Amino acid sequence: MQDPQLIDPFGRRITYLRLSVTDRCDFRCTYCMSEDMVFAPRAQILTLEELHAVADAFIGLGVKRIRITGGEPLVRKNLLSLLTRLGARDELEDLAITTNGSQLAHMAPALREAGVNRLNISLDSLQRERFAAFTRRDSLDQVLQGIEVARAAGFRRIKLNTVVQKGRNDDEVEDLVAFAVARGLDISFIEEMPLGSISSHERKVTLCTSDEVRERVASRFQLLPSSHRSGGPSRYWQVLGSDTRVGFISPHSRNFCGECNRVRVTAEGKLVLCLGHEGALDLKALLRRHPGDSERLRAALIDALRLKPERHYFEADQQVQVVRFMSMTGG
Repeated sequence: MQDPQLIDPFGRRITYLRLSVTDRCDFRCTYCMSEDMVFAPRAQILTLEELHAVADAFIGLGVKRIRITGGEPLVRKNLLSLLTRLGARDELEDLAITTNGSQLAHMAPALREAGVNRLNISLDSLQRERFAAFTRRDSLDQVLQGIEVARAAGFRRIKLNTVVQKGRNDDEVEDLVAFAVARGLDISFIEEMPLGSISSHERKVTLCTSDEVRERVASRFQLLPSSHRSGGPSRYWQVLGSDTRVGFISPHSRNFCGECNRVRVTAEGKLVLCLGHEGALDLKALLRRHPGDSERLRAALIDALRLKPERHYFEADQQVQVVRFMSMTGG
């Protein structure tokens, strides 16, 4: 008898889970959350045991990659206990974390020892004042130190993530690639997604498409097409003469939904089937009503996949299309 798998109505097999462990963060990035963000009460956040139960159910249904997200996941207390349990799972091909880098200087070695393979580190500017404007925190030195500690810790790959905004940091694209090349890192440039209501900028004005960013990169570096796939939506090019891959995540200019292999679970236990839609299944209610019932949980996940939409419909000139902020969903 064939093991059950997560397959949506369009024949896409789900092998990738993005699991948020907290909605809290020590930064306040302007495209991710508001300055006066209201966080969920702690009782509403999944416990580490509940998070493990969710991950275990997904692994049992064929998920091979798990990315731990937030908020800032490294501010979650006792996170290493969850990571160690997941890192010991032979079924997982990849255990990764997306982080703002603020905690890496003291946590990177322990993360690697726990079994984390890869890191994605957000870095939107190499200029101190601009970094502070993006994150609302003067912490660039702290993040740069964390990157260096992480490099020494022996992760399989480390990738920088940059949200590019026209007139705000698009003139740093080449410098950010040079920074990555000099340190043997990968880097992905991301078109900003219309999630949550913001006041710091007008998205339709600041949208910088992947084609525009790639032209900037190609003005200084020779890019070769790459067949590399990280399991996510990034499409990569290789920088000639280096180990660095440059990726582009293009929710506006290149719809990647046809190849979608992932779902998200928020820190509050909501199963988000598509980043561009509001609908979600409340796994927390099931977990707390039927604790320890792994079969019921698996059945609910299989059933939920029937509702996964075909695609998102992000439009640059539409200010807010999904009310929740990215920090509430998980990166």
